[in-house]
Amino acid sequence: MTSTNGLKVGFIGLGIMGAPMALNLIKAGHTLFVASRGKIPADFAEAGATLCTNATEVARRADFVICMVPDTPHVEDVLFGENGVARGLSAGKLVIDMSSISPMATKQFAQKINALGCEYLDAPVSGGEVGARAASLTIMVGGTKAAFERAKPLFESMGKNITLVGGNGDGQTTKVANQIIVALNIEAVAEALLFASKAGADPAKVREALMGGFAASRILEVHGERMVRRTFNPGFRIELHQKDLNLALQGAKELGVSLPHTASAAQLMQSCAANGMAALDHSALCRSLELMAKHQIA
Repeated sequence: MTSTNGLKVGFIGLGIMGAPMALNLIKAGHTLFVASRGKIPADFAEAGATLCTNATEVARRADFVICMVPDTPHVEDVLFGENGVARGLSAGKLVIDMSSISPMATKQFAQKINALGCEYLDAPVSGGEVGARAASLTIMVGGTKAAFERAKPLFESMGKNITLVGGNGDGQTTKVANQIIVALNIEAVAEALLFASKAGADPAKVREALMGGFAASRILEVHGERMVRRTFNPGFRIELHQKDLNLALQGAKELGVSLPHTASAAQLMQSCAANGMAALDHSALCRSLELMAKHQIA
């Protein structure tokens, strides 16, 4: 991990992902200015972070401003709302959006920030709460190489697999692609374990056997275990993955391509949400299949 002291960093959004990411920046020696819609956790003041009243104050006091909020409208409000980041920016500052939002909206946001004499990176992440706490996130970046190099010490404080994919919007496009792969793998694991369980096999043993073969995957390892153990406390909520799959399907419509299995995964998540499970971990997608089969994996 690169150690760079003295960078003044703003962080807006201290939820399940944002809070540990921000704390890792403090641990790496950066000076942090924070704001959040919800109550700011007590450990931030204890760690030495400066608590700000709104995003404008964060932007005034920091040279780098990171945003980590749930969806496109939230990012737009944080950046351009009444007390938004844009009102506190001065030329030369760098705005980094690490949320997972629309690639098309990202390009528009970047243009507006650039017009203020500032740089913009979209840098969504993958790895869930576990990766956020361990500073092992995968970070997919869109923007200029110069801005990427400036921000790299910050990324290295939060993640390990850090890639400049292309221009603004390309980071978000990569995240959407990531979410397609993750969702379809969760669906595949859920179908396989449900099939095995319904046939009378021990799903825990089936998963153990499959982990030694070509079907082995991170999803089978982590989310397969969740399905067997019934531990659906959220690392990444179904409602957030729903949002990401909707971005994929909206983009597919604009591009004129068909994503049939992405659509099926989205429908299974919709079934979970309709049954009161939107706030569960996305591994709970298996519950929609279980409801249709009238059989539980374990």
